[in-house]
Amino acid sequence: MEKEILELLKKIDTKIDKIENEVKDIKTQVNENTHILKALENLAEVNKAEHDNLIHQISSISGNVEAIKEDICNVEVITASNWKDIAKLKSNIKRA
Repeated sequence: MEKEILELLKKIDTKIDKIENEVKDIKTQVNENTHILKALENLAEVNKAEHDNLIHQISSISGNVEAIKEDICNVEVITASNWKDIAKLKSNIKRA
């Protein structure tokens, strides 16, 4: 009977050792996952900052494009006025 109890205790001890090893492995994996998660959080913050910077740059470019459009429109109006003046000058030269 003592032999059986001793064998049973050995089996229990072996199972406890296996469970302890599994718990250690799980703790190690949790630590690794925590490090990975922190790194991903940091990357997400960096990505958001870059994204915000891109939005700012796009807004600036958009403003510049609108200003250029307005300048081109002014150039078109001035060019049309110059063509009108040139046409008047040409008609005055032909009459004289």
